[in-house]
Amino acid sequence: MSSKNEKPAAKLSESNPLISWLKKNLGALIALIALVLILSMTTSTFMVRTNLLSVLRNISVNTLIAFGITCVLISGGIDLSVGSTVAASGVIAVRLANAGTPVFACVLAAMVFGMMIGLLNGYIISHTTLPPFIVTLSTQIIVRGVSYILTGGQPTQCTNDAFNNLGTGYLFGLPIPVIADILAAIALIFILYRTKFGRHVYAIGGNREAARYAGVDVKKVQILVFIISGIMASLAGVILAARLYSGQPAVGEGFERDAIAASVLGGTSFNGGIGTLGGTVIGALIIGVLYNGMNLLRINTYWQYVVKGSVILGAVYIDFLKKSKAFDRFTITKHKKSAAPEQAAEEKKEK
Repeated sequence: MSSKNEKPAAKLSESNPLISWLKKNLGALIALIALVLILSMTTSTFMVRTNLLSVLRNISVNTLIAFGITCVLISGGIDLSVGSTVAASGVIAVRLANAGTPVFACVLAAMVFGMMIGLLNGYIISHTTLPPFIVTLSTQIIVRGVSYILTGGQPTQCTNDAFNNLGTGYLFGLPIPVIADILAAIALIFILYRTKFGRHVYAIGGNREAARYAGVDVKKVQILVFIISGIMASLAGVILAARLYSGQPAVGEGFERDAIAASVLGGTSFNGGIGTLGGTVIGALIIGVLYNGMNLLRINTYWQYVVKGSVILGAVYIDFLKKSKAFDRFTITKHKKSAAPEQAAEEKKEK
């Protein structure tokens, strides 16, 4: 016979963050494991150490962008300017590196640029009624133009070996871009789950008006969320430029699609209020493994576009189904609660 102080299994799972996270991301985890098993059986080169490290290095840029996109989506917004920010930040960092600027200062300057783009997006969105889609689409075009102006439309070769090492080097046996992902994840996990700001991000994504009435500074939170997205995109731009040994104004086209897909595949809702960075990592791994697998299997490039689009559509549809079920459960619960007093009154009359 169990004691009264013993916690039920459901409450235990809710109190344990790891179990709760596994329950939320079980579907994505199963999909990733299934994909890895299929590629392991169909190719002889997938499970090779060099290929696995290559996959991790390749997804590092998308993962950084997706971290920022996840924060924005949780708050109920969207950021389409990240791809252009990647290109412009890479160009700025390379030009500074070629001028002999210390690597740390190059990275910092690029991140300040990304912060300014995020500040612009966040300020306009929070102080007007313009949709985030329109605002960030506009800044996407503006920032892309900036990157072309800075380079004259031509790639800028990077001659600074220390800077290039950020994209191609190793530290503790891991690619430096992967370590950058890990550090960014630790910082953002702390911000989202251990600070008042993080709770406010989820609050305004779940119900903006309720959050406002509860005393949350919605405008400030929105601005900070877009600043985080801009900083993550600029850091991704630095790493990509270092990997390519050049600042290229044309890179980043469509990067926002992959980042959004990674976030949604990882359980982040387009409607806001729901999402985890751990889930985003799984989503980025699914996309990276999928791309790598299609290349190893020599699938035609045109068909790869079809697969990529189908994955994004499937992720959005799954998000729609989750939201529909949650709405149905909420409606049923609300109906039961409202009907309970009436039923009690009727039973009292019968007695």
